[in-house]
Amino acid sequence: MPRVVTFHYTLLNPGGRVIDTSSGGDPITYLEGAGQIIDGLDARLRAVPAGTRIRVPVPAAEAYGMPDPAQVQKVKRALLPVTGELEVGAQFQAGEDRYAPVVTVVAIEGDEVTLDANHPLAGVDLTFEVEVVSTRPATPDELGHGHAHGADGTGHCQ
Repeated sequence: MPRVVTFHYTLLNPGGRVIDTSSGGDPITYLEGAGQIIDGLDARLRAVPAGTRIRVPVPAAEAYGMPDPAQVQKVKRALLPVTGELEVGAQFQAGEDRYAPVVTVVAIEGDEVTLDANHPLAGVDLTFEVEVVSTRPATPDELGHGHAHGADGTGHCQ
């Protein structure tokens, strides 16, 4: 039976630099197998008991995937939803829809801007330092809804 897992994490790049951490904040709570965390981490945390501290390597293909060249495109500067100066490395949401991809400016040549819609961590092998805070069986409601209702199962859907 799928579990609801609550954990703290520190995410490291291949050089050991901290990319992100939940330390000092709230832990993450997710439903196993529901796609709420990257597949490689989800798979490696299965059956890990509460109270465990574990170092979890996740290859790029099981994290944010490999870069897709089709996600890199040139567009006219005038078509971008950004005002003011634009520089290489800038990131912005490509549209007003909240699900529009976040893109990274990778080149600017005259009035053409090259945008990369790949996840910034695509192609990067990741390492997570994880502390599993708690686990519990998922409730029927959580299984039906496809997500955790909080660490104790009493949260509500939005």
